[in-house]
Amino acid sequence: MRSLILFLILSLTSTYSFSTENNMSETHPRVKFTTTAGDFTIELNPEEAPITVKNFLVYVNEVFYNGTIFHRIIPGFMAQGGGFDTDFKQKTTHDTIKIEADNGLKNERGTVAMARTGIPDSASSQFFINYKDNSFLNHTSKTSQGWGYTVFGKVVEGMDTFDAMEKTPTANRGGHQDVPKTDIVIEKAEVIK
Repeated sequence: MRSLILFLILSLTSTYSFSTENNMSETHPRVKFTTTAGDFTIELNPEEAPITVKNFLVYVNEVFYNGTIFHRIIPGFMAQGGGFDTDFKQKTTHDTIKIEADNGLKNERGTVAMARTGIPDSASSQFFINYKDNSFLNHTSKTSQGWGYTVFGKVVEGMDTFDAMEKTPTANRGGHQDVPKTDIVIEKAEVIK
């Protein structure tokens, strides 16, 4: 009887471990971006940023990002995209989402975060990728100065694409600063297995 109980416990433990590993890969979707500057893949974190990840995947699945540009690149800081087309017209988005910047994830090199206005719950489609650890963008308090920016994923392949983009000459365009002189276009964004 004792060996039967031990066998059942070990069986359940190994089944649980296997299920957990499988669920981890399924619950961390990856999105591959094909751009005119090269490709990159980001891994999303729905456990810590469920609203943001769901929102981001809606845009990916609607092919919203296809044909948009990285419209702001600041060396040593970040690259921002996901809102303007190649004519530098801002695309129409869905409703804004609730900020999740207090999720414990940090704005570190290679992480992906949502861009927003000065209003905490104002993120829609635009995102940015950090070139370095930008701790001043992290959540510190639920105040206008402390909300920070919601990190919801990280680059897992193709960071060299961003490092190359960082060297792109920029200028002013359409009332915006730090716009690449040569468009860096997102040709395709797709969820991959």
